[in-house]
Amino acid sequence: MDFSAVKTIARQELVVNIRNRWTLIFAALFGLLTLAISYFGLATAGAIGFQGFARTSASLLNLVLYIVPLVALTMGTLSFTSEKGASELLFSQPVTRAEILLGKLAGLFASIATATVAGFGLAGIVIAAKAGTTGAARYPVFVGLSLLLALVFLTLAALVSAWCHRKSKAFGAALFLWFFFVLFYDLIVIGGTFLMKERAANQFIFVSLFGNPVDMTRVAGLMALDGKEIFGAAGAALTRFLGGDAASMLSLIGGLLIWVIASFALSQRLLKRQDI
Repeated sequence: MDFSAVKTIARQELVVNIRNRWTLIFAALFGLLTLAISYFGLATAGAIGFQGFARTSASLLNLVLYIVPLVALTMGTLSFTSEKGASELLFSQPVTRAEILLGKLAGLFASIATATVAGFGLAGIVIAAKAGTTGAARYPVFVGLSLLLALVFLTLAALVSAWCHRKSKAFGAALFLWFFFVLFYDLIVIGGTFLMKERAANQFIFVSLFGNPVDMTRVAGLMALDGKEIFGAAGAALTRFLGGDAASMLSLIGGLLIWVIASFALSQRLLKRQDI
């Protein structure tokens, strides 16, 4: 594989997203939401003012689990189902389809990473100035998990685009994936447990955790934020089975990376078969 070609494609993808202002829009969105959650997080308790990093990160977790997959799927589908003329021009160059796929994914990930780090970073500076740096060490871990989740859904967007070919069909499939993993999956798992005996249900919950990258990120995020008492039955089963938080965290990160590798491999295989 020619990594200089991959680098060139990635740089071009990053430039396109910056020119389209997607990166700036998402950076502003992440920053404003972080500041709003930090400032108004205690409003229900009758207090207004900036919370520290620990409380802000815990409040942000569910929001990230909704927004990051949607952003990654949207940007990925837009890129991989671009105008036919642009696609034909790119694929006519002396580069392999694997290099094109890897380059576009790298450029898209750089765009989302820039937006995420800029938004969370600027908000973090404000929070540190207003509420202190207590709990700040876990904040980068939270941002890193957000980026890993984005990478998973970028590769899923590539897979959907390679499978569907047409933009409208790809966007419909991407939207279905978002609803399935963010909203429907847990309902299906919970419904399934009612049909099983207790031991089988516990095993089913444990295995089902690795079938959803959103759930894996949720459990890993709560573990990183010391929220183990509220991360649910799947997270409790995982920690008990693997014998500790460190092993559990490594298994979750490894599971997310497997999602990335498997989606990329399937996307590459489908792309090779396409007649472009």
